[in-house]
Amino acid sequence: MTLRPAMDSHSKPMTILVTGPSGAGRSTAVNALEDLGFEVIDNLPLSLLPRLISGPLASPLALGLDVRNRDFTTQGLIAAIDQMTEELGHRLQVLYLDADDDVLLRRYSETRRRHPLAGDGPPITGIDRDKELLAPIRDRAELLINTTKMSPHDLRAEIDRLFAPAKGKLLGVSVQSFSYKRGLPRGLDIVFDCRFLRNPHWDDALRPLDGRDPRVAAYINDDERLAPFMDKIMALLELTLPAHKDEGRAHLSIGLGCTGGQHRSVALAQMLSERLAQSGWQVSKRHRELDRKLKADQNARRGPV
Repeated sequence: MTLRPAMDSHSKPMTILVTGPSGAGRSTAVNALEDLGFEVIDNLPLSLLPRLISGPLASPLALGLDVRNRDFTTQGLIAAIDQMTEELGHRLQVLYLDADDDVLLRRYSETRRRHPLAGDGPPITGIDRDKELLAPIRDRAELLINTTKMSPHDLRAEIDRLFAPAKGKLLGVSVQSFSYKRGLPRGLDIVFDCRFLRNPHWDDALRPLDGRDPRVAAYINDDERLAPFMDKIMALLELTLPAHKDEGRAHLSIGLGCTGGQHRSVALAQMLSERLAQSGWQVSKRHRELDRKLKADQNARRGPV
């Protein structure tokens, strides 16, 4: 029997745009969505997207897109996402699949496939170019799945957890830290501003660290405003999350922002994720600015290709 993904209160079908670097698992994810009842279109040329979304959508849709698409450009895909967002509203979600470079290299070695962007060079050249082209799309994605430690079976199970019919399963909650300097991440449902809390940036010993370090967390915990703030956030979520689940939503995204996205928002995202998990919710977390810094450091260590 074919499963039907949940609809919102207006019965508007969901559209999932699946993208990411070659080898990260896009085909597996798209096939899993097809098994869940999504109509799947893979590698549709970007120029045909406006025609596709201009008419009414009768069923949930999964679009597989990456740099191998005919007439692909980064700006073209961003424009397509913007147009689909305008046409489809909150029923569009961008799912970005990623993996560490060494894992992508191993996967290409195992399959003996040539990377589509490597040309006559080594696969790492294509992987770097692939991720560079898709970096702006990664930043705009509502959902990020790192498949580094996942088998195809694990990835299919995660897709099922996120997008299978909501009846009888938990609402998926993602918690993301970010810097207001770089703007709000796309697709957040709820945002909390952490900039009123005491800032570890002004402590010379804590400045190089981030909010995952216990010393930074302890510094922020010393602010007497933190405990009531976290309690009120949890009270709000304990009231609203069950209601979102009852409405058939499969996923809800929460953002916590501070000035630099390194200390306060990261520490609070860690705390909130832990408290939500302890309350029985399926939680994933992401630190946008730390992800950016990690990628920049990796590129700097590797040097020019």
